[in-house]
Amino acid sequence: MSLLTTPLPRRHSVPVRVGNVLVGGDAPVVVQSMTNTDTADVDSTVKQVADLARAGSELVRITVDRDEAAAAVPKIRERLDRLGVDVPLIGDFHYIGHKLLADHPACAEALAKYRINPGNVGFKAKRDTQFTQIIETAIRYDKPVRIGVNWGSLDQDLLTRLMDENQANGSPLTAQEVLREAIVQSALLSAERAEDIGLAREKIILSAKVSQVQDLIAVYAELSRRSNHALHLGLTEAGMGTKGIVASSASMGLLLQQGIGDTIRISLTPEPGGDRTREVQVAQELLQVMGFRSFVPIVAACPGCGRTTSTVFQELAQTIQNQIRDEMPIWRTKYPGVEALQVAVMGCIVNGPGESKHADIGISLPGTGETPAAPVFIDGEKAMTLRGPRIAEEFRELVIDYIEKRWGGPVKGTQDAAE
Repeated sequence: MSLLTTPLPRRHSVPVRVGNVLVGGDAPVVVQSMTNTDTADVDSTVKQVADLARAGSELVRITVDRDEAAAAVPKIRERLDRLGVDVPLIGDFHYIGHKLLADHPACAEALAKYRINPGNVGFKAKRDTQFTQIIETAIRYDKPVRIGVNWGSLDQDLLTRLMDENQANGSPLTAQEVLREAIVQSALLSAERAEDIGLAREKIILSAKVSQVQDLIAVYAELSRRSNHALHLGLTEAGMGTKGIVASSASMGLLLQQGIGDTIRISLTPEPGGDRTREVQVAQELLQVMGFRSFVPIVAACPGCGRTTSTVFQELAQTIQNQIRDEMPIWRTKYPGVEALQVAVMGCIVNGPGESKHADIGISLPGTGETPAAPVFIDGEKAMTLRGPRIAEEFRELVIDYIEKRWGGPVKGTQDAAE
């Protein structure tokens, strides 16, 4: 039996352009997020969209649930443009999306993509009519559409039909398997209907949101097998804190390893007063630790043990990590390539020196009972030993100096312009 040690090649999907961002095809996996503000509150929504974009969200979805929200969308877009925040905005529509898009053409124009749910785009006889109206609006304004199935609002007529068919066939499938099939069929049939109306395949992204890890893996594996649409990955209702992070990473990590997924969102339930940008950070870290993309320099730090009763290395690792996060918006422009930097902050002599040698720049702080000296390794070689009360501060200065020397050359084009 062989073990999969490297990711499978990305599955071929039809690329979809969303504003200035390419999703699918040969493009890197795209990180996206969603606001939790009242979209009608322009000030708070602009601030949160800007915060998410600056944290690294390459697409941001906003709720468009009523006239006041739809009327606010062009104002939000205008304000963001004035701030220099060009992140594409995705409108999230449920129930009355057809009416909002028709009544607010400026909203339809300002959005870079529409997200609709075939389970609640309309009911009974109105379903096909209202779905058609939204697709025709997308065609008119040349916008892509994400057809996002959610098992919390699944088309009950489709589910009932599949359950009846399964029972008539002697119930060869479990209820869970029928549910998964209904989710897959809802996405594929809706995409087929959109294409029949006239929406090009390169304008369609599919998603199928469930809240259980094994369901997500099974549904997306089947979607991948049965279509070449660009796929948006996301575990809905993932949960709060470590539970949401673990569940999302386990499911999406496995799918990404199999080459499935063109854009992802980590749907974390924020803690009261929590930072919404946390979900962006987790999505970036998932892609980075798996080797798919580089967003920010990696700080490796040992977990600590009885040999490291001092908290100095913990505090230093946290300080370096926070500094990197805070400075990255500036560093991306000032130091192209700095996201590949690897820093090691280790707590004692057992593994500290060796781990530090593997990083671009690393430090091995003295552990309990060790001589108060901290060797620093740069590009695999011991460069110096720090001593005294300013070890942490001096190492931070060394990190900045290393970045400046390695990535702080002339901005591309400056030399040519000078000549």
